Amino acid sequence: MAHMSAPSESVASGDPNAVSDPLVRAAAPSVPIWLLRESEVAAWRAAQPAAVSAWVEAHQFNGERHRVLVLPDPSGAVAGVLAGLGAGPGLDALSPWQIAGLPDKLPPGVYRFAQDLPGGSATHAVLGWVSGATRPASAASRPAPPVRARLLPPVGADVSAAEREARACAEARDLINRPANSLGPAELADTVRAVAATHGADCRVLVGEELLAANYPMIHAVGRAASREPRLIDLRWGDERHPKVTLVGKGVCFDSGGLDIKPSVGMALMKKDMGGAAVALGLAGLLMARRAPVRLRLLIPAVENAIGGDAYRPGDVLRSRRGLSVEVNNTDAEGRLVLADALTEACSESPALLLDFATLTGAARVALGPDLPAAFSNDADLLTAAQRCGDAVHDPVWPMPLWDGYDDELASRNADLSNVAPSAFAGAIFGALFLRRFVTAGTPWAHFDLYAWNPRERPGRPLGGEAHCLRMAHRLIRERIG
Repeated sequence: MAHMSAPSESVASGDPNAVSDPLVRAAAPSVPIWLLRESEVAAWRAAQPAAVSAWVEAHQFNGERHRVLVLPDPSGAVAGVLAGLGAGPGLDALSPWQIAGLPDKLPPGVYRFAQDLPGGSATHAVLGWVSGATRPASAASRPAPPVRARLLPPVGADVSAAEREARACAEARDLINRPANSLGPAELADTVRAVAATHGADCRVLVGEELLAANYPMIHAVGRAASREPRLIDLRWGDERHPKVTLVGKGVCFDSGGLDIKPSVGMALMKKDMGGAAVALGLAGLLMARRAPVRLRLLIPAVENAIGGDAYRPGDVLRSRRGLSVEVNNTDAEGRLVLADALTEACSESPALLLDFATLTGAARVALGPDLPAAFSNDADLLTAAQRCGDAVHDPVWPMPLWDGYDDELASRNADLSNVAPSAFAGAIFGALFLRRFVTAGTPWAHFDLYAWNPRERPGRPLGGEAHCLRMAHRLIRERIG
């Protein structure tokens, strides 16, 4: 998992300034950091001694986003730091990503924020600092760069909450980053079992032919050609008297496209096709870690969409757990098939809230890009709340329509519905409409079509797996359930 900091003072890395905990747990001498927007720099300079103002002017610091300027004292030691916020949000709406670059840019030492931060911004600042100091797990032999700069958390910050969220996101990222040869359906199931054991949850796994016996035919069909058997992972936790919250995550551990094979460029990142499962698992772990008052269920259909003599074929008609027949008109639209069986089971218990997470369609990325997951829901208030919660915690989603006018394009002459539409347009909407067929009317449900990957390096968001929607959904559950 991630090189997540643990509360200890130092590590044996050969660097005397290296530490394993980016936070200082008790009062200590510290260097002030002023967080300044571009529009605030002139007023700040005017209030400083002439030497400080001249230093800032000489270095042409204008509050640019992610720009850092160290202020020396007469002896050359670090007396303070200016950190630019750009023209974006100020202290009242501080983003974790405005802070995440600081641990790597500052000299060794203990730091504090010079200004008072509102409670929410204080917590986001801690989240950003810890996220920026967290090193992704790697199979490479080279060691991760050490953490040298530490933060004295600001007053009002919920440090425990920030650390829990940072840890959940880091662990989800690390899971997504694992290559498919070390993370197949069995290893994903083992990971869920380990999380369940940590929190005292029950975990049941159906494997291979057990899926047919238990009536999960589409999960079995998608995964049956692989040498690694398909699975349905089912975790339960919490008091049965509490509101039921069910999470479903797409766990396609590698997607070749099946017989409708992807080109090599389209297959290159398909180890991340279990990103929805990683997010759902990270969210489940976060809810259990804070002892949330929910009856939690996590369902992960874990498969590899492979090519072989037993692969399901274009034109096959599959029976679903719900009883609907599905004509397969593209074997590369496999995620919606395995999710359909899982959603049917999820609805059998009439949860108070049902959320699914999936790297489902390239169409969502074409429409919204890699950073903005598409959100669909059968409940207008739930969809609005998801966007509001995402904006509040800087983990955004964008509402998309379940447009009924397109629903009949999923029609099939040979089955109750097709897994794809003949149209080349609106692919993300068709995927969501397909899933809706397997959600019981009246069940509050939201579907998040996410990318689960950072295509570029940014402070606190390294190149590689990303836990899109995790913090948004955590906030949404807290608002909706408690």
